[in-house]
Amino acid sequence: MTHIIPVLLCGGSGTRLWPLSRKSYPKQFVPLMGEETLFQASAKRLTDQGHGVGFTAPMVLTNSDFRFIVTEQLQAIGIDPGAILIEPEGRNTAPAVLAAALNAHAQDPEAILLVAPSDHVVPDVAAFHAALNQGLQAVAEGQLVTFGITPTHPETAYGYLELAEMPEATGRPVRLKQFVEKPDALRASDMLAAGNFKWNAGIFLFAANDIIAAFQAHAAKLMEPVQAALDQAQTDLGFLRLAPNPWSKADDISVDYAVMEHAQNLSVVPFDAAWSDLGGWDAVWREAGPDENGVVTSGEATAIDCTDSLLRSDSDRLEVVGIGLDGIMAVAMNDAVLVADKSRAQDVKLAVAALKEKGAAQATAFPKDHRPWGWFESLVVGDRFQVKRILVHPGASLSLQSHFHRSEHWIVVEGTARVTIDDEVKLVTENQSVYLPLGCVHRMENPGKVPMVLIEVQTGAYVGEDDIVRYEDVYART
Repeated sequence: MTHIIPVLLCGGSGTRLWPLSRKSYPKQFVPLMGEETLFQASAKRLTDQGHGVGFTAPMVLTNSDFRFIVTEQLQAIGIDPGAILIEPEGRNTAPAVLAAALNAHAQDPEAILLVAPSDHVVPDVAAFHAALNQGLQAVAEGQLVTFGITPTHPETAYGYLELAEMPEATGRPVRLKQFVEKPDALRASDMLAAGNFKWNAGIFLFAANDIIAAFQAHAAKLMEPVQAALDQAQTDLGFLRLAPNPWSKADDISVDYAVMEHAQNLSVVPFDAAWSDLGGWDAVWREAGPDENGVVTSGEATAIDCTDSLLRSDSDRLEVVGIGLDGIMAVAMNDAVLVADKSRAQDVKLAVAALKEKGAAQATAFPKDHRPWGWFESLVVGDRFQVKRILVHPGASLSLQSHFHRSEHWIVVEGTARVTIDDEVKLVTENQSVYLPLGCVHRMENPGKVPMVLIEVQTGAYVGEDDIVRYEDVYART
């Protein structure tokens, strides 16, 4: 059996599904469609499941901010990554794909890679694996393979693939005629009727040596900086950090523009099963399965005499109630609420831009700040004080640290904390508290087998996150 190296691209700015998806915590890490996140579902989809396709451990390309989220979410579903490459900065998909190919080729010159975004929905895993088997036949002939989704409606938010001939029911690969940019509504309708146009899913299957040869032929100037970034990469807590200086010299360009649109050996595997990139709240509404009135509710949401609408609450403290709504999407979180016409789903990014312009933290910052040891969220922020809820994973530890401008009170509400205050170490259990005076050197650890939750009350002249001096840190953040 041929084994495929799954390569999951895990970046993104998180603007089209705001407020649930944000730059600090984009949509692939959020449980949008059930209990699992899109990233977890993508990783599980690319594992051996008895469908005749063999996979190695996945390779993940992400950035420094997401590295611990990636490992935490993979660990939660029992998947050990083969490699996690940390991009110093986003340079679009071409440098990322080339880095993955070079890294895989250095270990196995015969490596075959499947490059896929980590935020897509593909419910029929067996059908997807069958499509991969079709693609492997073309890869064996030296083809670069992409997967074309059979359109279900005249979508204007996707790019298209024009096939050189009509696809067959067998699903065999078809030669690509050309890439087509996102069309207007009339052009999209014409392409849907034509039958030889597919949505461009941005999923690719190829041999590492074939894609490297394609880069050498069509995007040669990317070779030197990306190879140098790999050659000078540093291992950090199991992550492979690409060298920032050469990486910054790589062009910011997509793999479509850099290579695929120029390659002559590109084939398309038609994929007729369900697929979505969840590229807007209208797509979430569609994939969630509207009821007989065209209504989707999620979380603490209630619809009364509504039609063709999405109502969602991602806060157990906020009830969303719609009365007499038609064609509306309303999404609520603790710190932000979106209300918009469903036909304007692709304009949600305008809200993010407007919030950035006014300096609102909600534009990019997620209410829960995820850290390698767990997460925290601010419950109340006032003049000279802040109240947080903090969760620490079993066995995890915050850094040994001190503050210049604030003192803290910790009240444990779940589990047990091991607390260091200067030279004293003690256990603090549920319903107990401890005071940390200004300037003390302190640390919080969870020595137990269950998550530890505490309420932290900060008081002082300044309670910003940058008022911290780290002395020791198991996550190498000193």
